[in-house]
Amino acid sequence: MTSVLAPMLNSTLGNNITFVHPAYFIISGFIGIPNIKYYYVFLFFMYVVSVLGNTASLHSPKYMIVFNLALADLCGSTALIPKLFETFLFDRSDIVYQDCLSYMFFVYFFTDVQSWILVIMAYDRFIAICFPLRYHSIVTKPAIAAMLLLVWIVLMSISAYMVGLVDRLSFCGPLVIQSFFCNHGLIVDLACDDTSLNSDISFVSFVLNPCLPPILIILTYVCIAIALSRVASRKERLKAAKTCTSHLILVAICFSPYLYICITNLISKVDRDGRIISMTLAHIVPPLLNPILYSLKTEEVLNCIKRLCHNMLSNITMSKKRGKEEPKDHCG
Repeated sequence: MTSVLAPMLNSTLGNNITFVHPAYFIISGFIGIPNIKYYYVFLFFMYVVSVLGNTASLHSPKYMIVFNLALADLCGSTALIPKLFETFLFDRSDIVYQDCLSYMFFVYFFTDVQSWILVIMAYDRFIAICFPLRYHSIVTKPAIAAMLLLVWIVLMSISAYMVGLVDRLSFCGPLVIQSFFCNHGLIVDLACDDTSLNSDISFVSFVLNPCLPPILIILTYVCIAIALSRVASRKERLKAAKTCTSHLILVAICFSPYLYICITNLISKVDRDGRIISMTLAHIVPPLLNPILYSLKTEEVLNCIKRLCHNMLSNITMSKKRGKEEPKDHCG
């Protein structure tokens, strides 16, 4: 592979330093996975539903935070999934070097934004439950707008810096990326320069997402649980807890694949196919469920589930009664 791609390398000269950049990388993430075409169909369906749902959320936003989450979800899915379809439909696993860097930037940027908007949502629930009388004086539109703007600017700067450092590396070995997108860590491993600075910014990015957001969310809900335990009325506790249901479901779905990979790595090495499938689900499932969870009221969803369970139990009970009565009628 190296001998084939070596003639296609080009050099960039700047500040008397020569960087050897490849013409393209090879993304081999889904190559070799059995029955992968069915997974592509699944991803296509999920992506279409996600785009339709989040686009509807953008047209009729109820809350500023939900609007930003829908925007990040829509952009993040569009940054990642269409390239996968191109690979499948046209059997093209190569990606131009500069396109790969852009691909990397948008995927990391929007993924990080999604995680930190979930943190802001947790903060909103924390203030609403722990300080209900002061909620409207603390959670004001300017305050939320400032927090959201800070998230977008800081994460954009970090992602741009991370990608910029990659552009200052030389690549003189195999150019195959063992992932489904232009993964930063895997690309840095392919470089033949000193990558210590890249490792540092990669660690910062890893702390910012996926480590810090779930930790902050867990701490927030610990405080919420303590506050709810001091409420005398069970009805009031349930009412307050219901407001967190949608958010908790989305948080669990968003961070479960990362948790699965971390735990599995501690027990035994995660196989390549399982890691890739888990990570793609982490990117596509939350954007799909976001408009569903936040466009419907939690109480309505729970009532629908209760009615469904009640109807199922009623049907089972009636079937059993009919089964007992039929022999008697026959004998009579």
